[in-house]
Amino acid sequence: MDMRVAAYAVIERRGSILLTHWRRGRMHGWTLPGGGIENGEDPQQTVVREVLEETGLTAKTGKLLGVDSRVMIREEVEDGQDPQLHTIRIVYRATVADGPLRHEVDGSSDEARWVPIREIRSLKTLSLVQTGLRMAGISLRSSNGRSGSRRSRRSGGGSGNGAAVAGTGGSQPKKAAADPQRSGESAPKGAATKSSAPQSSGQKSGAARSGPRRAQKTGGSRTAEPTRKSDSATD
Repeated sequence: MDMRVAAYAVIERRGSILLTHWRRGRMHGWTLPGGGIENGEDPQQTVVREVLEETGLTAKTGKLLGVDSRVMIREEVEDGQDPQLHTIRIVYRATVADGPLRHEVDGSSDEARWVPIREIRSLKTLSLVQTGLRMAGISLRSSNGRSGSRRSRRSGGGSGNGAAVAGTGGSQPKKAAADPQRSGESAPKGAATKSSAPQSSGQKSGAARSGPRRAQKTGGSRTAEPTRKSDSATD
């Protein structure tokens, strides 16, 4: 099984994400700028080099968002070659200097574009786009026609710097996870109780009321419930 280690960037500006159009043979789709790490190259250097090659813009890397590890099935391979590919994708936040976009020539991409967040779901994208935006806390869901960034809470252990780590075991291809749904739970309120004093003959009895107990509310934890979908292409 072949292995590929690459680095990519989530670059957001004024409600748009910088994407590049990847193409190989009959397969194509929009993805994040970035690419394979060369021998001896730091992943952050890879991001700066690839962004310049694919978009013509000078990038500066920021926070490490996470590492995505998965086994993918390649659709087009040479005879005798294992179709399975173990790909490790390191994702950073990044910014770019102002300037015109320049499309890559004779490379793996053929177009660079600033895409409004609300329009990304209408494009044919590779799984890396949803993975990177989820790591960055950027939601593609919108109730009023507008999208924006959302900070997501993660449960369970993680890496020391807070970066998300995703992966699969064995050789089964990993499915891209959709944005998690959030749900909350609360404990039911306890009912107030009443007790009556014993009555004596010839006397009026008065019901003694015990004070109501106030049930304590417990805040339910929010849990992510990812759904799975198949990758449309190898990125």
